[in-house]
Amino acid sequence: MPEIHYISTEILDLLTVKDIFESNKSLELSEEATFSIKKSKKYLDAKTKNNDTPVYGINTGFGSLCNVKISSDNLSRLQENLVMSHACGTGEYVPKPIVKLMLLLKIQSLSYGYSGVQLETVQRLIDFYNNDILPVVYTQGSLGASGDLAPLAHLSLPLLGKGEVYQGEKIVSSEKVLKKNKWKPITLQAKEGLALLNGTQFMSAYGTYILLQSHKLSYLADVIGAISVDAFDCNMSPFDPLVHLVRPHRGQVKTAERFVEFLSGSELGLSEKKNVQDPYSFRCIPQVHGASKDTIVFATKTFKTEINSVTDNPNIFVGDDKIISGGNFHGQPLALALDYLSIALSELANISERRTYQLVSGLRDLPAFLVNNPGLNSGFMIPQYTAASIVSQNKQLATPASVDSIVSSNGQEDHVSMGANAATKCLRIVENLETVLAIELLNASQALEFRKPKKTSPFLESFLVSFRHAVPFVAEDRLLADDIHASIGFLQSFSIDSELLF
Repeated sequence: MPEIHYISTEILDLLTVKDIFESNKSLELSEEATFSIKKSKKYLDAKTKNNDTPVYGINTGFGSLCNVKISSDNLSRLQENLVMSHACGTGEYVPKPIVKLMLLLKIQSLSYGYSGVQLETVQRLIDFYNNDILPVVYTQGSLGASGDLAPLAHLSLPLLGKGEVYQGEKIVSSEKVLKKNKWKPITLQAKEGLALLNGTQFMSAYGTYILLQSHKLSYLADVIGAISVDAFDCNMSPFDPLVHLVRPHRGQVKTAERFVEFLSGSELGLSEKKNVQDPYSFRCIPQVHGASKDTIVFATKTFKTEINSVTDNPNIFVGDDKIISGGNFHGQPLALALDYLSIALSELANISERRTYQLVSGLRDLPAFLVNNPGLNSGFMIPQYTAASIVSQNKQLATPASVDSIVSSNGQEDHVSMGANAATKCLRIVENLETVLAIELLNASQALEFRKPKKTSPFLESFLVSFRHAVPFVAEDRLLADDIHASIGFLQSFSIDSELLF
C-alpha cells in the first residue's frame, strides 16, 4: 500500500511537497478537510436557495459581465460554460510534474472550506492525482490576475469528461478515462466553476517546482565553484570567515562556510600561490552566490505562504455569514518573486560562465582550452561559447514580466500580474543554469587533471570520481556535445540530502 498524505490545515512547505512526490504518496482528505468542505457547501446552498440577491460568480456572469443576473435553473450550466469557454490555452504542454503539483495545490486550497465546492469535486481531483491521470494543460493563456484562468480551465475540463489527459505516456480523451474507471462526469453546482478557475495554482506549481530545483542547483553551484577554485589555483583567503562576519548577509556567510568545508584538506588549497588576488568570478563567489541564496530564501517564503492560502473568489466565511468578492487570485506577489528569482538564478549562470572562460584561457600553467596539443585539438574552446550563448539568453529571459500589464475583460480586469509568463520564463532559466553549471563542471574537472599529482579535497575528489564514470577525461578532440549532455545527466541524477539544501 502506498503511503498517504492527508490534506489538512497542516502547513505545506517545500520539504513536505518534495517528500510527497519522492515517496509517491497518495492523497486523502482528513476528517477536518471533509468537514470544512461540507460545511461551506451547505452554507452556500442555504444562502442561494430562493435568493435573488446578486452574488458575483454564483448567480451572475463573470468579469465585465458581473452585473448580468442568471436564473437559478441555469446555475449549473453557467459553471460548465465558464470552464469550457475559458479553456483557451496555447503553446507547449505544461510538464507533467508541474501538472501534478497543480492538482495537489488546487486540492489543498479547496480543502480549507472557503470555496463552497462539492466534496465530490475535490474527491475526483484526488482520484486524478492518485491514479496519475494528469490533465493536458498549456503554458500560454494566463495573465496571472483573475487567477490562472486558461490553465486551470484545462485542469478542470476532465471533471466534466471533456478535454484530454495523460495516461502513462499517451494522451487520451477524458471521456474514455472516465468510462474506463466507471466515473460519471461531475455536474458543477453554483460557484464551482469559478472556484476551480480562480486561483494561482499554475504560477504556484511552477514556482514550487522551480524552487525545489533552485535549492539543489544553488548547492551544486557551490560544489562546482569549489572545484573551479582549486582548478584555477586560487587563494583561500576570500573564504575566511572573518571577511564575512563584518558583512554578515546570511547567504554570503553560508556560501563561505560551504567553500571552507568543501575545500578542507585540499593539497592545492594549501599550496603556495603565485597570485596575490584572483578574478572576481572566484574571489567574490560568497558575495554573488550568497545574494542568490538570499533571493531563493525570499521566494521560498513567498511561495510557502501562497500554497497554504485560499486564492479563489468569492470567498465564503461561514462563521461571519459573509460571501465576499475580493482579489486573492491576483498573482502580483508571485510575479515579483519569480522575476527576482529569475535574476538571481541568471547570475549564478553568469558567474559560472566567467569561471569557465578563465579556465580555458591558458592562464596559471593550464594549457589553452584545457587540452594536449592545442592547435591540433580545439579542446574546450566551444563549450565556453555554448555557455556564453545560454547566459546571454538568460539575460533576455530575466527581463521582468511583472512590469507589464494589459487591460482585459472589457476594462474590468485592468491590472494584471503577468506572473504566469514570469513562471514559464523562470523555468527556462533554471534549465539553462543547469546546463551552464554542467559545462563548468566539464571544464573544471578537466583542468584539475593538469594539476596532478596534487589533489583537491577528499570531498571533491569523491565527487569527481562519480563524475568520471559519466564523463571521462578528454585526451583529444571528440564529440563534446555528448559530454555536455552526460554532465547534465550527472547533475540531474545526483542526489543531495534535503538537510543540506534547505
